[in-house]
Amino acid sequence: MKHGKQYRAVVDKLEAGKDYTGEEAIAFLKENKTAKFDESVEVHVRLGINPKKSDEMVRATVILPHGTGRSQKVAVVTSTKEKEAEEAKADLIGGEEIIADIKSGKLTPGTDFDVILATPEMMPKLAVIAKILGPKGMMPSPKTETVTIKIKEAVEVLKLGKKVSFKNDDTGNLHQVIGKASFTKEQLVENYRTFRETLDRSKPENMKGRLIKSLSICSTMGPSLRIKL
Repeated sequence: MKHGKQYRAVVDKLEAGKDYTGEEAIAFLKENKTAKFDESVEVHVRLGINPKKSDEMVRATVILPHGTGRSQKVAVVTSTKEKEAEEAKADLIGGEEIIADIKSGKLTPGTDFDVILATPEMMPKLAVIAKILGPKGMMPSPKTETVTIKIKEAVEVLKLGKKVSFKNDDTGNLHQVIGKASFTKEQLVENYRTFRETLDRSKPENMKGRLIKSLSICSTMGPSLRIKL
């Protein structure tokens, strides 16, 4: 992949072989923006887990103090909390009809909604679409607090883009947006620290060795800065 002159000029400012602190990396990316749009700031992590072992999966939920900078489309599957979902302005609200629409392909996870919440009584019925939601990391789970009776509160936090769930991919890597380049340095640093603290606490019990092998921060169009562990 060829990069333009602006990108190469930014790369030339990096210190060869240096591991940056999170604060230094965020400050560098903010000072050297080149895109005309508001770029996302992303954390990329290479984990020391064996992704083929189910007991070494890394999956958690974090509330970023300043959100990711984008609102999430929230679907609520419930037979008891429709009114709460409406008050919180969920994007999709229903029961078995939503499940049927996902199963038939009428609704597409990741396109028609970014996250799906369910009340406990609906979980057995969601089993028929587990193979659709599961690979996308969108299957409701008590662990990620997407199975809840506190629907109004959950929808409001998700709509603000503050509550995000993350998990490792099939290669043992993990990627998470922590905000926008337009955020202040302080906001991005606070989001980064909150994410990092949650990740550090997410080490699987059966895993041996270090959880994080390497970590970097980048913007959508900017270079990747390796972070000091």
